[in-house]
Amino acid sequence: MSVMNTQTPPAGVARDDGTMAPLIAIVGCDGSGKTTLASWISSTLPVTYCYLGLGTGNIAEKLSNWPLIGKLLVRRMSAKARQARTKGERIPGALTALVIYGFTLLRLHRFKRMLSLRKAGQVVVCDRYPQVEVPGFNDGPGLSAARPKGPFTAWLARSEHRLFKRMAAYHPTLVIRLHIDADTAHARKPDHDLSLLRAKAAVIPKLDFNGARIVDLDASQPLADIKATILELVQNVMEEHQHGHQPAPRPAILSLPVLEGSAPARPKKAKPLEEPVAS
Repeated sequence: MSVMNTQTPPAGVARDDGTMAPLIAIVGCDGSGKTTLASWISSTLPVTYCYLGLGTGNIAEKLSNWPLIGKLLVRRMSAKARQARTKGERIPGALTALVIYGFTLLRLHRFKRMLSLRKAGQVVVCDRYPQVEVPGFNDGPGLSAARPKGPFTAWLARSEHRLFKRMAAYHPTLVIRLHIDADTAHARKPDHDLSLLRAKAAVIPKLDFNGARIVDLDASQPLADIKATILELVQNVMEEHQHGHQPAPRPAILSLPVLEGSAPARPKKAKPLEEPVAS
């Protein structure tokens, strides 16, 4: 067992005003089990599953099945996207930037739908969550790592970063941060690049999601143990919401190795994105 520590958010952090239903975000490196756990908890409790990633893996899989050119097209697209997301590189042209920006707009659409579900009183469990602390991967801005090429690409990068800041201003009720070493992640996802997995795994502990309350879990633990802990965490959040109070910022104890940040003090309300789309 491990004692959960409290953390104090930076000044000016936006947070929920209590009018929306809770949001539990499950984040982690590829192969940590985000989708498996988020899908499982949504089938176990009366909560709604929301995917807030890009979904590029499914698109690449479909494109690779195209005859003759499919696999070559996927390789070229992946190389350009990797260059655009690499610090110190240059974004390879306006077309690549437009594609990445288009995926950000798709993420924004999913985010608005998630907000509309919360406003309708539905507790949501998010598979991934946008952040602005680390660009290029782990659901950070896609156009803020590499250098833009030309004024149009620079404008797209600035616009995308503003969209990410507005999404990240709505911080979750609870973040469940899954930790896994790159070798174990690669064993689970052998089609993923090992060096990229190492970079993603190294960044996860540094993401604080705007001072949100965080619980850290070791994703290499037995799945049954992780499920039991997550079930307890989500049930606690739901009970706190039902009784109409925020979690107290005091140490607590869980049954798995965890380290949690407490709920922060209430600062200014987040700037609305705009009227959310219908669910």
